[in-house]
Amino acid sequence: MRLFLLFSLLCISIASNAAVYRWVDENGKVHYTDEPKENAELVEINQNTQNTAELNTLKRNSPAQEKPKEQPTLELTIVSPIHEETIRSNEGKIDVTVGVAPRLPKGVLLALFVDGEIKAQPQTSTLFKLSGINRGEHTIVVKALDQNGKVLALTPPRKIFLHQATVILRPTPRGN
Repeated sequence: MRLFLLFSLLCISIASNAAVYRWVDENGKVHYTDEPKENAELVEINQNTQNTAELNTLKRNSPAQEKPKEQPTLELTIVSPIHEETIRSNEGKIDVTVGVAPRLPKGVLLALFVDGEIKAQPQTSTLFKLSGINRGEHTIVVKALDQNGKVLALTPPRKIFLHQATVILRPTPRGN
């Protein structure tokens, strides 16, 4: 059985090394075939003949040569309240207006921080209405955040004072 298999493989390898003939017809068209034709010539094929092709590759600029896209610098300012302003509100209400230059890019949100804690949900509006703020000195900062929470810009800290009037009930003297 092994001998038969070896003989079959030997025959296949000899048959695969068949001759190639080249001939030209009456119209001048070149043909190739494995059967000899009239006026056909035998084409010698070297064993180490290899077809090669060169690919035209696109030349890309190296990262050092590429110019990064310039992102416009986002500038935020607190328009109101003004620095060290005293706000009188018994309910602890403060309205904060933010100026943005240039326009707020798509997907960027503004977040308001009072004394380092976020006090309003991030939003696209430049007007924040706060309530329930306790009396005293507070520092306000507004940050521009991208979708991942990265800070793109922030305002300089703004110090404000919230004044709430109090009524101290004193017992009234009773006459004897």
